[in-house]
Amino acid sequence: MRILQSRCFARKVKNFSKAEKLQLDDQIKLIIENPKVGIEKKGDLRGIFVHKVKVKTIQYLLAYRIVHKNLELIMIGPHQNYYRDLKKTIKGT
Repeated sequence: MRILQSRCFARKVKNFSKAEKLQLDDQIKLIIENPKVGIEKKGDLRGIFVHKVKVKTIQYLLAYRIVHKNLELIMIGPHQNYYRDLKKTIKGT
């Protein structure tokens, strides 16, 4: 399974520390082992899964989808305005 990153996801992860990136990598491995670990969204976000990731003391939401046996990491961020920004990101792609 190939892992693809959106530009939005890559920009956010770029600001993480090395320890935070290692924790995020563990969660991505968990998603690869079981792609249905996240909760599938409905309505405008159908086909997108959101997995809650705790990095240090902050809880992030990680949006991803499976496309042709590829894991596409769409967006990561805190809960505040997350779904609004996710919809904007999806419509931009």
